[in-house]
Amino acid sequence: MLILAIDDEPKMLRLLHKAIGEAVPDAQILDFPLGSVALATISREKLCPSVIFTDIQMPKPDGLAFAVELKKLVPDAKIVFVTGYDEYAVDAFRLHTSGYVMKPVDAKRIREELSNALSYMPDESGKLSVRCFGSFEVFWQGEPLSFSRRKTKELFAWLVDRRGASAMAEEVIATLYGDTSMDELKAAKQKLRNLVNDLKSTLHGIGMDDILIRKGSTLAIRQERLDCDYYRMLEGDMTAVNAFRGEYMEQYSWAEITKSHLYFEKFVNDKH
Repeated sequence: MLILAIDDEPKMLRLLHKAIGEAVPDAQILDFPLGSVALATISREKLCPSVIFTDIQMPKPDGLAFAVELKKLVPDAKIVFVTGYDEYAVDAFRLHTSGYVMKPVDAKRIREELSNALSYMPDESGKLSVRCFGSFEVFWQGEPLSFSRRKTKELFAWLVDRRGASAMAEEVIATLYGDTSMDELKAAKQKLRNLVNDLKSTLHGIGMDDILIRKGSTLAIRQERLDCDYYRMLEGDMTAVNAFRGEYMEQYSWAEITKSHLYFEKFVNDKH
């Protein structure tokens, strides 16, 4: 796992590097004194860091501006801000960062933030790892699972959202393609069959064929075959609860209903 550490103060950078090294002994850690240097290196060497720990108050670009530019280069990278100024917290989370650590940092806090940021990482059970908080992503043995079609990935996301409940073809079509006339329904059903076959092929490629359940014209998934942050939150897993910061399958508009429910459960009910 590649982790970047960024701080314009040499002493703070050394302490940050040390804390990360103690928290994740096997990680590759690259240090940068400025966000601009990190961005140039990422672009030039095509780096794909898993997590970036960066100070906020730095020479241009500061940490917030750096995060914006970084997301253009590495959209899936997890950003954890490290700073002595908690006044930046709100802006940090608006940028969809994965965490926020106050100085002085130590290995314990680094481990906590990595646990939240990398909550999608697979366990030893051989389950398929699914991250719903933030953008929807799927991982197999620590690597992103490649879907040949965006709609195939969206189909899988929708089935994950349903938590094992079966769905008729018409329900899936309405979600993925919107309202469809009777004349268009036949073509839409063929598109769906193509997506299902594509999903089956993707899962077959990693030996996880049994995740998808097909019975007649219905579809569902076996949720027990997934290690999913959304499912773990519903089961009361505090790591998953803490990982939810109000974002859920952000790339899909139909996910707003579940997102609202989760937000109400965590941020509204917890106040009463």
